[in-house]
Amino acid sequence: MTSFFNRLTRHFASSSSIGVTSSGGGSSSALPANTELATVAAGCFWGVEHIYRKHFKDNGLIDARVGYIGGDKANPSYAKVCGGGTGHAEALQITFDPSKVSYRTLIEFLYKIHDPTTLNRQGADVGTQYRSGIFYHSEEQKKIAEDVTRMANQNWWNNKISTAIIGASDWWDAEKYHQRYLEHNPGGYECPLHYLRPFKLPEGYPAVEDSSEASKDSKPAAEEPKAEL
Repeated sequence: MTSFFNRLTRHFASSSSIGVTSSGGGSSSALPANTELATVAAGCFWGVEHIYRKHFKDNGLIDARVGYIGGDKANPSYAKVCGGGTGHAEALQITFDPSKVSYRTLIEFLYKIHDPTTLNRQGADVGTQYRSGIFYHSEEQKKIAEDVTRMANQNWWNNKISTAIIGASDWWDAEKYHQRYLEHNPGGYECPLHYLRPFKLPEGYPAVEDSSEASKDSKPAAEEPKAEL
């Protein structure tokens, strides 16, 4: 049984925002110049958005939207996604400035802030909508996602990672009240597995053949956001 009922009751207990019947925001609009997209899933999207905003707000994050991806139904609603009938994952889509933060850094961060070893589950949140996933937008992103996943699997997660790496499909913004949910509802539900783990990058990583990617991703430690445990 999923935690859908619990999350609905948490929302009504803590929020004065629009109710669960609000319509979604539709698919993504055109990107601003000199920006890229990163789309990830890691369980309840409230906490995923909150922790990415907290750590990258002054380090290349332009915007972050929670929504639905990976399903086979148009115009999914929160109720339908949580019911498991649309195939969508709760996800976060980040618009970022690649001159300030690399895609590699954003994906490394993903593996630090959730448990990627529990298939279709984060803590008490159970169902395919809570699956761990990376939805790449280019072949370069796919290559980086696969490289980061190998590193994290071998060095951080004991070769148990179940995160899916697949091409990005249609994106649907979640309903208005989900956006910046934990900013508007400080006492709202947070998955207890959404926190920054003190993992260290292994020596010699990344072993990147392409020099442009190496220069973009190999930044001094001082430029990375500081861990707040």
